[in-house]
Amino acid sequence: MKTNKNKYWYAIYTKSRCEKKINTALINKGIETYLPLKKEYRQWSDRKKLIESPFIPSYIFVRLSSNERVNVLQTDGVVKMITFLGQAAIIPDAQIDTLKLLIDSENDFTIITTPLQRGDYVEIKSGSLAGITGEIHDIYSKSKILVRIDNIGYSLLIDTNNHILHKVK
Repeated sequence: MKTNKNKYWYAIYTKSRCEKKINTALINKGIETYLPLKKEYRQWSDRKKLIESPFIPSYIFVRLSSNERVNVLQTDGVVKMITFLGQAAIIPDAQIDTLKLLIDSENDFTIITTPLQRGDYVEIKSGSLAGITGEIHDIYSKSKILVRIDNIGYSLLIDTNNHILHKVK
């Protein structure tokens, strides 16, 4: 992806179940967007259908210059721009690229809204350790977590880039 010094990724919060419509409206305005979608089967009383739904409900990522923000916020269905300390929160290009790679990969994963913390019990959802559960003993960085596995008496330093952890309680 080309780097543009004047444009940054931001997250916008949308009305519920309007993500696709708003995404289309933003694209029609010439705004670069990213709406991560997942394919899943939905069952109705008379049929089963494959649909695409947002991975992160009510969120769309937009790449903007500062003078384009007002145009985005005036789009019907956009509720607000996500802020941190009163400023629009810039999302690094690398994080959007990682999200795109993960979404496009064949790995099964779950997005959780609550951060993992020391003391949380987690289950490894993929890789050769899939199915093992343990308690988070320490967090060394955003990608390395020490999980204590009580039933084998060991702790594992897990690179979360290769394994997907799921909070179990």
